[in-house]
Order: sequence, then C-alpha cells, then structure tokens
Amino acid sequence: MRTPPEQNQSWVSEFILLGFYSDPTSNKILFFAFFLLYLSSLLGNGLIVTLICLDTHLHTPMYFFLRILSLLDIGCVTTTMPQMLVHLLAHSQTISFAGCWVQMCAFSALGLSECIFFVVMAFDRYVAICHPLRYTIILSWDLCAQLAAGTCTCGFFSSLIYTFLTMRLPYCGPNIVNHYFCEGPAVRSLACMDTHLIEMVDLVISVFVNVTPLSLIVASYVRISLAILKIKSTSGRFKAFSTCASHLTAVILFYGPSNYIYLRPHSSYSPEHDKQASLFYNVFTALLNPIVYSLRNKDIKGALLKVMKCAKVAL
Repeated sequence: MRTPPEQNQSWVSEFILLGFYSDPTSNKILFFAFFLLYLSSLLGNGLIVTLICLDTHLHTPMYFFLRILSLLDIGCVTTTMPQMLVHLLAHSQTISFAGCWVQMCAFSALGLSECIFFVVMAFDRYVAICHPLRYTIILSWDLCAQLAAGTCTCGFFSSLIYTFLTMRLPYCGPNIVNHYFCEGPAVRSLACMDTHLIEMVDLVISVFVNVTPLSLIVASYVRISLAILKIKSTSGRFKAFSTCASHLTAVILFYGPSNYIYLRPHSSYSPEHDKQASLFYNVFTALLNPIVYSLRNKDIKGALLKVMKCAKVAL
C-alpha cells in the first residue's frame, strides 16, 4: 500500500537503473553487442541523411521526410544508449533526479514526434499515389517544413505534459528503476501515492499520439490500396505498392512494441517484457529503418554509388 506523501520526510534525489544483468561477464558481452548496435544505427541513419543532402535527385518531399525520420532515430538512440553502455561497465548505475527528468523528456519528445511523423509520411505516399500529377504542387517545400515543424512541436509539448505529470509525483523510496533508462511507466511504478489519475491522463495522451496517428495511417492506406487496384498493369501495381512497403514495415516495427507498453492496463505491467519491448522500438527500429528504406530503393543505392565513385576519384 502506498504511503501518503505528507508522511514522508525523505525524498529520492537519484535513481538506480537496474538494466539487464548484474553479472560482470554478461555485462561486458552486452556492452560490445549494444555498442555495435548503437554504432550501426548511427552509421546507417547518418548515411541516409548524408546521401539525401548530397544528391540533388533526392531533394524531394519523400526523401526530406525520410531524412527527418533518420534524425529522429539518431536522437532516440543517443538519448538512451550511451548511458546504458556506461552503466554496463561502471560500478555505479545511478542517475540524478534532474538527469532522469531530462532523459524522459528528451526521449518522449523524440518518440512522440516519430509517432506523429509516420502520419506525415503516410500522407506523402497518399498524395504520391492518389494524386501523382499534383504531388509537387500539394507537397510544396513550405508545407513540408510546416508539417515537420508542427510534428516536432506536438511531440515536444506532449512530452512536457507527460514528463511533468510523471516527475511531479512524490518518490520516497525505493529508488531502483527496473529498466535501462528513465521510461515513464517504469519510473511511475515507484511513486508513493495513487497514480490512477496520472495513468488516465497518460492514456489520453497515448491515444492521441498512438491510436489516432495509427488510425490515420490505416485510413490513408485504405485509399492508397483502392487507388493501386485501379492500376491496370501488374508492373504498375507492384511499383506503386513497393513505394509503400518500406513505410508500412517501419510503422509495424515501431507501433507494435510502443502500443504494447503505453496502451495496456497498469495492472499488467511487466518490467522484463517492457525492457525488451523498449529495446526493440528504441534500438532495433533505428537500426532496421535504414535497411528497410534502402534495401529495395534504387535512388538510395544510386546515390551511394555516386558518392563511392566520387570518393575513388578524389583518392
């Protein structure tokens, strides 16, 4: 039973992030594994951003949005992974209360922005397939910039509300967070008061930034599917669908585990399952997105070959 906050004289000034294992040998193995994952994520997404900036043929709305997605992925993994890598080798696994506040706010802002941004990318595919002749007219550079800025603004302010409601709760001990970073549900489970009202507000925010965007994505792809079915040639249908396959794959990889964490009842909270789900949508999604978007993308491959040829000539 929770103790009323007014009866507590001591307050938590720092948290201990439990991470995955406490065995030194296992931690060293995990350090090298996660370091390779983190480095691969940075290199993959960094390469996507660099190629889109360098190749003028990729200066289109679709690749502008892809560049923003890669930057969001870089931000998400950089918010959590470096600290986790340090904790895997260090004896101390503490994080200050203020540090936890900042990490939660930054990760939530980037994650929530990415949730909403997938809707923008779905809108891009909808316009490209359903209104191909008006694609560049509808998606002007001004509108693209406004959509990107609006997405990040919504994500930032939603994150401020979410983080404020979580971190204003009284934390009077214990201070051990069974997670590898300060994620909302894991930290909130340590609060020494009833969190039912906060959980209801959290659910409303989660519906706004998870369910609503996902519903809009589904609606977009219903219209896209109907447009594709009207294409007479099989090759035309395949080409139209292939332009959407990468986005659909990224949506499934991201929304699956994130919805599992933030939309299920608090009574079914499972720290171990949450850590695995968070690791997937935080680390593996950032690692897989560059692969998903470049594996069958001739434009990205062509841009990479051009850069490699220029590098050879320069040498």
